[in-house]
Amino acid sequence: MENITQYPDSPRIEMQRFVPAHARRLLDVGCHTGAFGHALKQNHDMEVWGVEPASGPAGVAATRIDHVLTEALGADSKLPEAYFDAIVFNDVLEHIESPWDMLHLVKRWLAPDGVLVVSLPNLLHVDNLEHMLFERDFRYEGRGIRDRTHLRFFTRKSALRMFDDCGYTVTAVAGINESWWSPSLTRRTAFRIFSRWLAECKPQQFAFVAVRDT
Repeated sequence: MENITQYPDSPRIEMQRFVPAHARRLLDVGCHTGAFGHALKQNHDMEVWGVEPASGPAGVAATRIDHVLTEALGADSKLPEAYFDAIVFNDVLEHIESPWDMLHLVKRWLAPDGVLVVSLPNLLHVDNLEHMLFERDFRYEGRGIRDRTHLRFFTRKSALRMFDDCGYTVTAVAGINESWWSPSLTRRTAFRIFSRWLAECKPQQFAFVAVRDT
Protein backbone atom coordinates (compact mmCIF):
# COMPACT_ATOMS: atom_id res chain seq x y z
CA MET A 1 0.00 0.00 0.00
CA GLU A 2 1.35 3.41 -1.01
CA ASN A 3 2.42 5.85 1.65
CA ILE A 4 -0.58 8.13 2.20
CA THR A 5 1.43 10.64 4.21
CA GLN A 6 3.63 11.84 1.31
CA TYR A 7 1.16 14.69 0.75
CA PRO A 8 -1.05 16.25 3.43
CA ASP A 9 -4.63 15.15 4.05
CA SER A 10 -5.85 18.66 3.25
CA PRO A 11 -9.30 19.98 2.33
CA ARG A 12 -7.59 22.78 0.37
CA ILE A 13 -9.78 25.47 1.91
CA GLU A 14 -8.11 28.12 -0.23
CA MET A 15 -9.32 26.35 -3.41
CA GLN A 16 -12.90 25.66 -2.37
CA ARG A 17 -14.04 29.20 -3.16
CA PHE A 18 -13.19 28.69 -6.85
CA VAL A 19 -15.73 25.89 -7.26
CA PRO A 20 -18.90 27.50 -8.71
CA ALA A 21 -21.94 27.61 -6.46
CA HIS A 22 -24.03 25.93 -9.16
CA ALA A 23 -21.77 22.86 -9.37
CA ARG A 24 -23.59 19.65 -8.44
CA ARG A 25 -21.30 17.07 -10.05
CA LEU A 26 -17.55 17.41 -9.54
CA LEU A 27 -14.56 15.36 -10.68
CA ASP A 28 -11.43 15.72 -8.54
CA VAL A 29 -8.44 14.47 -10.54
CA GLY A 30 -5.68 13.32 -8.21
CA CYS A 31 -8.08 13.42 -5.28
CA HIS A 32 -5.59 11.77 -2.87
CA THR A 33 -7.60 10.93 0.28
CA GLY A 34 -10.71 12.76 -0.88
CA ALA A 35 -10.45 15.53 1.73
CA PHE A 36 -11.26 18.28 -0.76
CA GLY A 37 -14.39 16.62 -2.09
CA HIS A 38 -15.49 15.56 1.38
CA ALA A 39 -15.28 19.15 2.61
CA LEU A 40 -17.36 20.37 -0.34
CA LYS A 41 -20.00 17.72 0.32
CA GLN A 42 -20.41 18.96 3.89
CA ASN A 43 -21.68 22.31 2.66
CA HIS A 44 -23.19 21.57 -0.76
CA ASP A 45 -25.57 19.10 -2.35
CA MET A 46 -22.84 17.65 -4.54
CA GLU A 47 -21.91 14.35 -6.15
CA VAL A 48 -18.12 14.01 -6.05
CA TRP A 49 -16.05 11.63 -8.16
CA GLY A 50 -12.32 11.23 -7.68
CA VAL A 51 -9.40 9.85 -9.63
CA GLU A 52 -6.60 8.38 -7.50
CA PRO A 53 -4.37 5.57 -8.80
CA ALA A 54 -2.49 5.10 -5.49
CA SER A 55 -4.36 2.39 -3.57
CA GLY A 56 -3.66 3.75 -0.07
CA PRO A 57 -5.13 7.23 -0.56
CA ALA A 58 -7.84 5.84 -2.87
CA GLY A 59 -9.05 3.55 -0.09
CA VAL A 60 -9.47 6.52 2.23
CA ALA A 61 -11.14 8.58 -0.50
CA ALA A 62 -13.69 5.81 -1.09
CA THR A 63 -15.01 6.37 2.44
CA ARG A 64 -15.42 10.11 1.87
CA ILE A 65 -16.72 10.73 -1.65
CA ASP A 66 -19.20 9.06 -3.98
CA HIS A 67 -17.01 7.34 -6.59
CA VAL A 68 -13.27 6.75 -6.91
CA LEU A 69 -11.55 5.70 -10.12
CA THR A 70 -8.43 3.80 -9.06
CA GLU A 71 -6.37 4.19 -12.21
CA ALA A 72 -4.57 6.94 -14.05
CA LEU A 73 -6.94 9.10 -16.05
CA GLY A 74 -6.80 8.25 -19.75
CA ALA A 75 -8.78 7.98 -22.95
CA ASP A 76 -10.23 4.63 -21.85
CA SER A 77 -11.38 5.84 -18.42
CA LYS A 78 -15.00 4.96 -17.78
CA LEU A 79 -16.53 8.28 -16.78
CA PRO A 80 -19.87 9.74 -17.89
CA GLU A 81 -19.42 12.12 -20.81
CA ALA A 82 -20.49 15.78 -20.67
CA TYR A 83 -21.41 15.18 -17.02
CA PHE A 84 -19.29 17.23 -14.63
CA ASP A 85 -20.03 20.83 -13.69
CA ALA A 86 -16.46 21.20 -12.41
CA ILE A 87 -13.27 19.24 -13.02
CA VAL A 88 -10.56 19.99 -10.48
CA PHE A 89 -6.79 19.65 -10.69
CA ASN A 90 -5.32 20.70 -7.34
CA ASP A 91 -1.55 20.69 -7.87
CA VAL A 92 -1.79 17.80 -10.30
CA LEU A 93 -0.96 18.99 -13.84
CA GLU A 94 2.68 19.61 -12.96
CA HIS A 95 3.05 15.87 -12.27
CA ILE A 96 1.84 14.91 -15.76
CA GLU A 97 4.13 14.47 -18.75
CA SER A 98 1.72 16.30 -21.05
CA PRO A 99 -0.75 18.53 -19.20
CA TRP A 100 -1.76 19.88 -22.61
CA ASP A 101 -3.04 16.44 -23.67
CA MET A 102 -4.83 16.09 -20.33
CA LEU A 103 -6.63 19.41 -20.74
CA HIS A 104 -7.80 18.35 -24.18
CA LEU A 105 -8.87 14.92 -22.89
CA VAL A 106 -11.08 16.10 -20.03
CA LYS A 107 -13.28 18.16 -22.35
CA ARG A 108 -15.22 14.96 -23.10
CA TRP A 109 -16.36 14.73 -19.45
CA LEU A 110 -17.02 18.42 -18.89
CA ALA A 111 -20.64 19.57 -19.01
CA PRO A 112 -21.40 22.26 -21.65
CA ASP A 113 -21.33 25.00 -19.01
CA GLY A 114 -18.73 23.28 -16.82
CA VAL A 115 -15.49 24.78 -15.56
CA LEU A 116 -11.97 23.69 -14.83
CA VAL A 117 -10.59 24.59 -11.41
CA VAL A 118 -6.81 24.34 -11.31
CA SER A 119 -3.99 25.18 -8.92
CA LEU A 120 -0.37 25.21 -10.08
CA PRO A 121 2.89 25.88 -8.20
CA ASN A 122 4.46 29.24 -9.04
CA LEU A 123 7.98 28.86 -10.41
CA LEU A 124 8.60 32.56 -9.76
CA HIS A 125 7.94 32.35 -6.02
CA VAL A 126 10.55 34.40 -4.17
CA ASP A 127 12.01 31.45 -2.24
CA ASN A 128 12.63 29.62 -5.49
CA LEU A 129 14.09 32.67 -7.21
CA GLU A 130 16.50 33.30 -4.36
CA HIS A 131 17.54 29.64 -4.41
CA MET A 132 18.37 29.83 -8.12
CA LEU A 133 19.91 33.31 -8.16
CA PHE A 134 22.00 33.21 -5.00
CA GLU A 135 22.79 29.52 -4.72
CA ARG A 136 23.05 29.04 -8.50
CA ASP A 137 21.21 25.77 -8.07
CA PHE A 138 17.94 23.93 -8.68
CA ARG A 139 17.84 21.34 -5.93
CA TYR A 140 14.84 19.02 -6.04
CA GLU A 141 13.04 18.42 -2.74
CA GLY A 142 10.46 16.08 -1.26
CA ARG A 143 7.68 18.67 -1.50
CA GLY A 144 7.05 22.19 -2.69
CA ILE A 145 7.77 23.97 -5.96
CA ARG A 146 10.88 21.87 -6.63
CA ASP A 147 9.13 18.60 -5.74
CA ARG A 148 11.18 15.85 -7.37
CA THR A 149 8.02 14.36 -8.90
CA HIS A 150 7.23 17.54 -10.84
CA LEU A 151 7.62 17.09 -14.57
CA ARG A 152 6.44 20.55 -15.62
CA PHE A 153 6.90 24.04 -14.18
CA PHE A 154 4.70 27.09 -14.66
CA THR A 155 4.55 30.81 -14.17
CA ARG A 156 1.26 32.68 -14.24
CA LYS A 157 1.94 33.72 -17.83
CA SER A 158 2.92 30.29 -19.11
CA ALA A 159 -0.12 28.70 -17.42
CA LEU A 160 -2.43 31.19 -19.11
CA ARG A 161 -0.80 30.36 -22.43
CA MET A 162 -1.35 26.64 -21.81
CA PHE A 163 -5.07 27.12 -21.21
CA ASP A 164 -5.35 29.27 -24.33
CA ASP A 165 -3.45 26.74 -26.43
CA CYS A 166 -5.80 23.99 -25.22
CA GLY A 167 -8.99 25.86 -26.12
CA TYR A 168 -10.00 27.33 -22.77
CA THR A 169 -10.76 30.85 -21.63
CA VAL A 170 -9.58 31.72 -18.13
CA THR A 171 -12.33 33.56 -16.27
CA ALA A 172 -10.49 33.97 -12.95
CA VAL A 173 -6.92 33.82 -11.74
CA ALA A 174 -5.55 34.54 -8.28
CA GLY A 175 -2.39 34.04 -6.31
CA ILE A 176 -2.88 31.76 -3.29
CA ASN A 177 -0.85 30.81 -0.25
CA GLU A 178 1.29 33.93 -0.21
CA SER A 179 4.57 33.46 1.61
CA TRP A 180 7.16 36.16 1.05
CA TRP A 181 7.87 38.02 4.31
CA SER A 182 11.35 37.49 5.70
CA PRO A 183 13.53 38.92 8.47
CA SER A 184 15.89 39.75 5.62
CA LEU A 185 16.00 43.54 5.22
CA THR A 186 17.15 43.06 1.63
CA ARG A 187 14.06 41.08 0.69
CA ARG A 188 11.63 43.38 2.48
CA THR A 189 13.22 46.44 0.90
CA ALA A 190 13.05 44.86 -2.56
CA PHE A 191 9.36 44.10 -2.18
CA ARG A 192 8.68 47.63 -0.98
CA ILE A 193 10.57 49.34 -3.80
CA PHE A 194 9.69 46.97 -6.62
CA SER A 195 6.25 45.90 -5.40
CA ARG A 196 4.69 46.08 -8.85
CA TRP A 197 7.31 43.91 -10.52
CA LEU A 198 7.57 41.41 -7.67
CA ALA A 199 3.84 40.95 -7.07
CA GLU A 200 3.82 37.59 -8.87
CA CYS A 201 6.68 36.37 -6.68
CA LYS A 202 4.55 36.36 -3.50
CA PRO A 203 2.13 33.43 -4.09
CA GLN A 204 3.35 29.89 -3.79
CA GLN A 205 0.63 28.87 -6.24
CA PHE A 206 -1.86 30.32 -8.67
CA ALA A 207 -5.51 29.28 -8.90
CA PHE A 208 -7.32 29.34 -12.24
CA VAL A 209 -10.92 28.93 -13.32
CA ALA A 210 -11.41 28.23 -17.02
CA VAL A 211 -14.25 27.46 -19.40
CA ARG A 212 -14.12 25.66 -22.71
CA ASP A 213 -14.05 27.95 -25.74
CA THR A 214 -17.25 27.90 -27.78
